[in-house]
Amino acid sequence: MNDAPAYGLWPLVVINALVFIIFAFSFTHPRNRRDWRSFGAFSAFIIALFTEMYGFPLTIYLLSGWLQRRYPGLDPFSHESGHLLEILFGWRTNPHFGPFHLISNILIFGGFILLSAAWKVLHAAQSGHSLAVTGPYARIRHPQYVGFVLILFGFLLQWPTFLTLLMFPVLVYMYVRLARREETEEEAQFGDRYRQYRARTPMFIPKFGGV
Repeated sequence: MNDAPAYGLWPLVVINALVFIIFAFSFTHPRNRRDWRSFGAFSAFIIALFTEMYGFPLTIYLLSGWLQRRYPGLDPFSHESGHLLEILFGWRTNPHFGPFHLISNILIFGGFILLSAAWKVLHAAQSGHSLAVTGPYARIRHPQYVGFVLILFGFLLQWPTFLTLLMFPVLVYMYVRLARREETEEEAQFGDRYRQYRARTPMFIPKFGGV
């Protein structure tokens, strides 16, 4: 836990943020203002995250005194100490192999898989001016937003900061509002067909054991 300080690495901030933002963009291809708004909010979260992960550790700086009192011998400005949940729960292992980090990787990877699968179905439906009801859309009505939330929550488990903790519930609320607005538009366009789809398909949390 006594690594040399690992901050002020601004090229890593830029590179990592661009990698995840471009990766998400390749799965979503925002087209209208609503799409760009949801993608922009996701991008802002990613930038804030990597700024603290490799640039300036504001959260660690604010907590450094408490961390040093609570965990004598801990170097709060080592990279490993930024994995706060692993530190707070006292896992005596490399934080990259700790439970929170492993769960984080599963959520992030799963979120991107869901985004990719949802985009293929949605793009085909939009191109044919039809309703997306297959693939992930057969289980939940808004898999694209669920994918974003899974990724954001995964990063939050891996590297919690004051700013991302504040941003996360705001982004979830924004995605819920966007989803509800989309449903109003879909109902106006597809009428009874959409109402039947909505009646049998959960909004965000799938039902297992049958469609």
